[in-house]
Amino acid sequence: MIVLASIIIFISCLIQGITSFGFSLVAVPLLSMFLSLKLIVPLLVIFSFILNSIILVKLKDYINFKEIYILILSAIIVTPFGASLLINIDEKILQLVVGILVVFSAIMFKTGFNIKVKNEKLAYIPVGIISGILNGAVSLSGPPVILFLTNQDKDKQVFRATLTSFFWVLNIVTIIVFFTKGLITNEVIKMTGFLLPGLLIGSVLGVKIGNKVKEENFKNLTILLMTVMGVLSIVRNIK
Repeated sequence: MIVLASIIIFISCLIQGITSFGFSLVAVPLLSMFLSLKLIVPLLVIFSFILNSIILVKLKDYINFKEIYILILSAIIVTPFGASLLINIDEKILQLVVGILVVFSAIMFKTGFNIKVKNEKLAYIPVGIISGILNGAVSLSGPPVILFLTNQDKDKQVFRATLTSFFWVLNIVTIIVFFTKGLITNEVIKMTGFLLPGLLIGSVLGVKIGNKVKEENFKNLTILLMTVMGVLSIVRNIK
C-alpha cells in the first residue's frame, strides 16, 4: 500500500511541478481507492504546502499577491466550512462529488470553454468561495481557479505563479484549520513521513523539466488522467 501510494504521489507531484496544477486532481481519486478521505485530505494539504513552497521559489519573480488578495481572502473565509463537510458528510457522497468535479474540470480544460469577464477582481469572490469550500472538504481547491485563470488567458508564468501563490497561502490556513478540528492525526503525520520521498523526487523533477517540455502535450496527458480518475471515482461510488 505504501509503495502504491508513493508512486501516486510521485506522479501527481511530477504533473504539478510541470503544469502548476493537477496534484490533488490526480491524487485524490487514485488514493481514495484504498485510503479514507479523512486521511487523504489532510495528508494532501500538508504535501501541497511543501510542493507549492518548492515551486514558489522558482516562480518568485512573477508573484503578485496584491493582484489576488480578494481571491485568497474569499477562499480562506469558507475553508472551515469545507472542513466541517469533510467531518460530517458521508464519504461516498464526497468521493462522488470528487469524481464529477474532476471529469467536469477535464472537459472544461479540453474544450477551452471561455466567458468574457471584465471585472476580474469582483469575479475572484465567487471563484474563491467555491475553491475554499472544495479545499476544506476534499482538498480540491484548484479547478475553479484554474478554469478562471485559463478563461482570462493569463501568461504561462503568471498563470503558474498565481496558482502556486494562491495554493500556498490557502495550504497554510487549511493546515491550521485541520489542526483545530482534529483532522491532522498521528496516522496522517506517520503517512506523511512514509510518502515524503515520492513528493520530493516528483516535485523537483517536475520543476526541472517544466520549462523544457511542450506544456500542451503534458496538459493533454493530465486531462486524460483526470478523466479516467474521475470516471473511476464516479463508478465506484454510485453502486
